[in-house]
Amino acid sequence: MDQPEITRTSWLMVGILGLVWGASFLFVEVALRGITPFWLAAARITFASLLMTALWGARGWRLFTETRPGTWTTVLIVGALSSAVPFMLLSWGQQYVTSGFAGVCMAAVALMVLPLAHFLVPGEHLTPRKTIGFLLGFFGVVVLIGGQAFVSTGAALETYGRLACLAAAGCYALSSVLVRRLPSVDAIGLATVLLIVGALVVIPAAWLREGPPPMPNQQTLAVLVVLGAVQTAAANFLRVLVIRTAGPTFMSLTNYQVPLWSVVLGALILGEPLPASLLLALALILAGVGLSQYGALTRLFSRVQRP
Repeated sequence: MDQPEITRTSWLMVGILGLVWGASFLFVEVALRGITPFWLAAARITFASLLMTALWGARGWRLFTETRPGTWTTVLIVGALSSAVPFMLLSWGQQYVTSGFAGVCMAAVALMVLPLAHFLVPGEHLTPRKTIGFLLGFFGVVVLIGGQAFVSTGAALETYGRLACLAAAGCYALSSVLVRRLPSVDAIGLATVLLIVGALVVIPAAWLREGPPPMPNQQTLAVLVVLGAVQTAAANFLRVLVIRTAGPTFMSLTNYQVPLWSVVLGALILGEPLPASLLLALALILAGVGLSQYGALTRLFSRVQRP
């Protein structure tokens, strides 16, 4: 396994991922008007897996160039943890918690990745500067969300809902680290296999939880196509590519961007009010990113300035 290398392309991919996943909240909100939560997860993952399978086949079905004992077990675990299981946990948990708490949990993925990567991924050592940077970014997300971050809904199952959201964040963190530990692999092939595994998990779960799939209207189908093609297929390919090249810790920076883009896009498209704390939150998030990635930024700008 090569040491992670953070380049300008890495920063661009993480920026795109933050925007794409931040926009997914808008599409999910519209889609839920015409389809149930578990079948929404099943539809987007299944469509994404079919799309990626066609692309993977056109590239000659390339996957691992080498395998080690336990490789396929890891693939199955990552396939479940990277999409199907967290999608279902969030769908269930958000019935009982505020959206703000769910947003904070997603930001917490970055903090969960730090100790996991330190012990499991070579070259991803936990340092005081990196820790302070990630804490700054997390605090920035809390400031952005404001009073909804930890407020109680009063729901009878709120505690279990919060545990479900935290478990979803843990799934994302652990799957990111495990992807980095896999042997040499084609990124498109791996992204496809992970989505196929996710579909095989979520479809029977949706059927057991919500019965046969509903027949969505044309608007819902159009939104599901966008969610499947962009927010799931393309985004999962980029996620795998970033983790394999730049490492899971760098990839986790996306989780600070998602709530930020969600708030900004909600204001621009849905007319939702912008919080007064937006600029302060943005400053904290950028400061945290800069501090945690100081070494990578220094190397990047030194390459840019070199004649």
